[in-house]
Amino acid sequence: MTEQNLLSKTLSNMAREARLQAGLTQEDVAERLDLHQEVYGRIERGSLLPSILTLRRLSLVLHVPADQLLGIASEHPSALTHSPPSKRDSPQVKRLIRSVRELSASRLRTLSLLISHFRRRD
Repeated sequence: MTEQNLLSKTLSNMAREARLQAGLTQEDVAERLDLHQEVYGRIERGSLLPSILTLRRLSLVLHVPADQLLGIASEHPSALTHSPPSKRDSPQVKRLIRSVRELSASRLRTLSLLISHFRRRD
């Protein structure tokens, strides 16, 4: 699954959950976002990623922070909280840990989402 597909799936699930908790219909949310209901429906089905502006408006309408809609609100990359690589780690693991430490914050969040996804599949 590509990063974009994973992001679309996460956003669609979070938006649907927040909408239902707020007791709103897709039509209600679409109207408040000034979108056609079909466009909002595509966002909730994961077939369309909203623009940054629409994401911000969606977070306001649903009263949910945008980082929560993106699935990164409580993600803490585990590579930064664990001890340094041990002598028992394979060279491949040591290279991976060094690479992870050099990632930007946004790429680290993306990697964390991918790891969460892989863990759920195992």
